[in-house]
Amino acid sequence: MGQTVDVIAIAADVAGTAHAGQVDKVGANYIEHPARVAEHVRQLFPDAPDAAIAVAWLHDVVEDTEVTFRDLIVWGFSLDIVTAVDAMTKRNGEPVEEYFSRVRANRLARMVKAADLKDNTDPVRVAKLDPATADRLRAKYAKAAELLALD
Repeated sequence: MGQTVDVIAIAADVAGTAHAGQVDKVGANYIEHPARVAEHVRQLFPDAPDAAIAVAWLHDVVEDTEVTFRDLIVWGFSLDIVTAVDAMTKRNGEPVEEYFSRVRANRLARMVKAADLKDNTDPVRVAKLDPATADRLRAKYAKAAELLALD
């Protein structure tokens, strides 16, 4: 019998290490965001493959930490996972429409982005922001949901 690899646990560990010391806009430990996004993927897509939940944990590591796509490959993540993380990673100067076109084209990235938007628009979390930031983010995420073609 071969050993099974728990890709979700490995992704959570990589994200926890990569995001160590980072905080979000309200000062909470940043790793709480990918943890919530992973849970939202489970709730929104009960049949989601483990790869989608792993992508949820990893979705910000290349964009917001020193982790590279090459690191993800070397650490044994599948091409499907690395490609989805790549689809979710914003490029400098990239028009938002191009970004969302790339996300929409990747099944795993689209699921994770839907979960990411759910977390980013959580009224309880948004209420902790100053009014100007909250308003700016509400508009940003409404546009994002439209571009992602979410209902």
